[in-house]
Amino acid sequence: MMLNVSVPRASARVLSLAIRGSGSYFSNIANYPLSSNPTPRNIVGSSPLLSSLRPSLRSIHNPLLISTLSRGMSSKTTSKTMKEMVTDYSSKPQTPVSLQTLMETGRGERIGKGGTTDATIAASDSEGTATELVLMQVASFLKHELPIRLAHRIKDLDNVPMMSEMNSVLQVRDWYEKSMTELIEFPAITSKEDEEKFAKLLEGIYERHAGVLVTMARGAFELRAAIREGKYGRGGKADFEEMEGMHKFLDNFYMSRIGIRMLIGQYLSLRQPPMDGYVGMICQKTSPGKVVQQAVDDASFMCNRKYGDAPEVIVHGASDLTFSYVPTHIHYIMLELLKNSMRATVEHHGVDEDYPPIKVIIADGEKNEDVVIKISDEGGGIKRSHVSRIWSYLFTTADPAVQEGMVAFENVDHSIDSPLAGLGYGLPISRAYAKFWGGDLSVMSMEGYGTDVFLHLSRLGASKEPLP
Repeated sequence: MMLNVSVPRASARVLSLAIRGSGSYFSNIANYPLSSNPTPRNIVGSSPLLSSLRPSLRSIHNPLLISTLSRGMSSKTTSKTMKEMVTDYSSKPQTPVSLQTLMETGRGERIGKGGTTDATIAASDSEGTATELVLMQVASFLKHELPIRLAHRIKDLDNVPMMSEMNSVLQVRDWYEKSMTELIEFPAITSKEDEEKFAKLLEGIYERHAGVLVTMARGAFELRAAIREGKYGRGGKADFEEMEGMHKFLDNFYMSRIGIRMLIGQYLSLRQPPMDGYVGMICQKTSPGKVVQQAVDDASFMCNRKYGDAPEVIVHGASDLTFSYVPTHIHYIMLELLKNSMRATVEHHGVDEDYPPIKVIIADGEKNEDVVIKISDEGGGIKRSHVSRIWSYLFTTADPAVQEGMVAFENVDHSIDSPLAGLGYGLPISRAYAKFWGGDLSVMSMEGYGTDVFLHLSRLGASKEPLP
């Protein structure tokens, strides 16, 4: 796809170099003019495997936020013009990315192809941070791409059945509208100073959106309450697993959210001195064995806090395997799966009993297209009538009192501070993370005995995100 754009005179040489390196993902960015904190890895300041996905601990939820955001909108943006902008931008196609092209772009490999040896197009400077050219190129792409993605989600939030009227969903919509407006009104990026200001803007957007998952969960909680009060459904009940339109919306919404946070997080990480082996948020030598062990430690901590004990976890398989991936994504998935297995094992066998171990097997071969991780437990399994429900964002076996406590949290995305079970989002969100880079998550269960879960991670890095 080619864009018709005007090129500032000062950017002509930079653009000519960028065009030489055009290709997938940045086949568009190479044709854009270079117009238009804490790094995500250090938002919490803990392990590099975790912190790129953990939101800031500062509260951003405010009971007066909706009215505050409305007052904060630019005077140029009325409700009518916002509707027109959403219609305009949501009609434009989104640009999918892949791990491979994110890495190549971050290393500067898509700039200056064609034989040039100009030193200004080097991938990094003497301190290892991305060059001005790379950062301006990525910033210009994000200035173009993010308003389109946000507009698609705003349109979906307006059209989702039943949930569109929930206060929490309206709050998320206001966040997205504010972010979209800020991005559209940001001036052309024609200098290093412009790029630095744009990075500050994205840091604010990244933090503003940190609590979206939990806020949307509040919307689902509000919907359950409305159904119990007879506002929806029949007799205070609704068949959640059959509400296909809402489930499809939530799947698409969270898949898109992963993509938006990945793009912003990758850009902000490129602006920081890199960690060894990383290109932004992507580790070129991700060790599933090490990530799994960290998830085991975190899940055991949470289980011990809840029950006073935790089942042993035995890890077998390719412990020396490494491949290019986003380790925080693997950690989130494994933490959710291990939490489920530990809770099921303890509750099935009873507290203070001898628990059968949970087994984790990491399989890999040089010719395999996937890295596969299997988690096996003897936690009593899942009823066959419930198997289809486990992928629903509106189904959870957790105590309703725990759910009510969970929606009172400010920012608990990907946090070990959350309860062992609560919102019921663990499995569907984990599957979204797996599918995002071309993998998958599947479950096989034997009621009365236990459950096997298979996590497939594409090791090729060529799969593009499945944009809704």
